[in-house]
Amino acid sequence: MAPIVCKTALEAVSIIESGETLWTHSMGATPRLLLNALAEHALTRDNLTLLQLHTECAEALSSDKLKGHLRHRCFFSGQPTRSLLQQGDADYVPIFLSEVPKLFRSGEQKIDTAIIQVSPPDKHGICSLGISVEATLAACQVAGKIIAHINPLMPRTHGDGFIHFEKFATVYECSASLPQHPLAASDATSLAIGNNVAELVRDGDCLQMGIGAIPDAVLSCLTEHKDLGIHTELFSDGVLNLIELGVINNSKKRFNPGKIVTGFALGSQRLYDYVDDNPSVIFMDIELVNDTAIIRKNPNVMAINSALQVDISGQICADSLGTRIYSGVGGQMDFIRGAGLSEGGRSVIALPSTAAGGKISRISTVLSPGAGVVTTRAHVHYIVTEYGAANLRGRSLRERARALIDIAHPDFREQLCLETFEQWGLSV
Repeated sequence: MAPIVCKTALEAVSIIESGETLWTHSMGATPRLLLNALAEHALTRDNLTLLQLHTECAEALSSDKLKGHLRHRCFFSGQPTRSLLQQGDADYVPIFLSEVPKLFRSGEQKIDTAIIQVSPPDKHGICSLGISVEATLAACQVAGKIIAHINPLMPRTHGDGFIHFEKFATVYECSASLPQHPLAASDATSLAIGNNVAELVRDGDCLQMGIGAIPDAVLSCLTEHKDLGIHTELFSDGVLNLIELGVINNSKKRFNPGKIVTGFALGSQRLYDYVDDNPSVIFMDIELVNDTAIIRKNPNVMAINSALQVDISGQICADSLGTRIYSGVGGQMDFIRGAGLSEGGRSVIALPSTAAGGKISRISTVLSPGAGVVTTRAHVHYIVTEYGAANLRGRSLRERARALIDIAHPDFREQLCLETFEQWGLSV
């Protein structure tokens, strides 16, 4: 049956009833116009639950007025939901990103309505989920109904993210610019970390990395490398620069050789123009992108991720500041495990040595109370700061402590040595 074509976003979301569990398209494809309308419509409904990953430009749904009407249930936190989570006014679900689609498809997490943003239908009536497939494909497959913003500015991408126009319950068509994340400006610390990570990257490696100053700095330091490949959750402008230089050609990959595999893209308009109708970039279901059995098929996988805090045994906290949820589990462990199983694979956790303007060491003897261990000390490989790289694979606790203290900020090294002896009984 053909969808109802609506004149306004508010009309499109008006089919949502009290008590429903909703899913919203995430990342750069966050359906901002529909979510702004939902913020208004939700005031006439009660007990709505909004499932989501990281959303962009969705601050309207964080209003205090929505208490009792709509509650966020986050698999990953971003700016629009972080304060709600830290105040206890939203819920955080720790889960590997690869398992979010499984949660939906198994029926463990019901979804009444999926709210998405897509490209216009082609001559066959098929729309594209565009620059963000992630878990939204799975959500659409199980949702009772789908509300779609058809955006002529949404790139039509290749891969898994196709959905027929007739699957929608209501549609609202309007041109709207997509959120952009230009390359981060590299400061001295990020550039030093980038250089240290780049020294660990070998010609022919298959890379996974995120977004931000440190990943961008790493990519900027790889211009002299050859035959790099990309199999990653996130495709950013830093990757595009290396493609144009011929550094990334995906020639050594075994899974989809010659092609970039990703789950979502976030960057500049230049990046969105590049992925539009480009068969060399495949946007896949995140259950597949982040599947360790698939990741390990590529040789020499190099997974590059970040952290908020590392203890001297190698435990990685990446989702919280103590008990305060900051981000999410995401796909860090998916790729660190996949890289560890890959022939010649390696993984890196890259982070500045300090936080709070140099007042706090990110390398600590023990994690802060309540800090979540996202990557275990049994999985960790390289830790990199602006002061160097520590290889923890196969190292004892004492050897790890010494290696990590050596790359901590010099102002904290003596204190870390003393605390390591007092708390762990290890003389370093």
